[in-house]
Amino acid sequence: MLKRLLYSLLVLIGLLLLTALGLDRWISWKTSPYIYEDLQDLPWRQVGVVLGTAKYYRTGVINQYYRYRIQGALNAYNSGKVNYLLLSGDNALQSYNEPVTMRKDLIAGGVDPADIVLDYAGFRTLDSVVRTRKVFDTNDFIMITQRFHCERALFIAQHMGIQAQCYAVPSPKNMWKVRIREFAARLGTVADLYLFKREPRFLGPLEPIPSLEEIPADAQGYPAVTAGQLLELQKKGK
Repeated sequence: MLKRLLYSLLVLIGLLLLTALGLDRWISWKTSPYIYEDLQDLPWRQVGVVLGTAKYYRTGVINQYYRYRIQGALNAYNSGKVNYLLLSGDNALQSYNEPVTMRKDLIAGGVDPADIVLDYAGFRTLDSVVRTRKVFDTNDFIMITQRFHCERALFIAQHMGIQAQCYAVPSPKNMWKVRIREFAARLGTVADLYLFKREPRFLGPLEPIPSLEEIPADAQGYPAVTAGQLLELQKKGK
């Protein structure tokens, strides 16, 4: 009896692993036509969405995933493939601000500050993708990240009826730990989309790109400045 239960358990675990592996491969196959690794083949779109990550590891060493994404964003912008860069990332702590960090590095790389838009509520990939459509009123855009991340982000976009492509920048070597986490993240994404029907944690008022507002130089950073705050800043400046 015990052997039969153990055998049944092993069979169940095996089936679950095969199902998970099948979902992982399905996501890669389904999104492959919309991923571009060669910049010359990348189509033009008005907006490029840079998906955020930490600039440094806890050891203080620079995160190569971050470095490749920033360089990819610079390449796409300088080649005229995108006109605006939407920087979407986590801003959960005062000492940790992915969008502002990316903005500083992109400006240092030559990007016009007027062509940069900040999304402080990109806590998850799902948030970044859906907010680009529902908050920033952009339905056909290019995401900039590593290929494995492109696949998950595009899978979300397709499920939500959002048109998007992805510019796949290089990945560091020896990324097996990240790939294992990505495997789990894809299972979580399937559950979020098909079981829990999750939406972004925060949405908010429509903020189309490009902004129709003129943002003062001393403002804290678009789109954190609302139209009402903008008017107050302008009144104080007079």
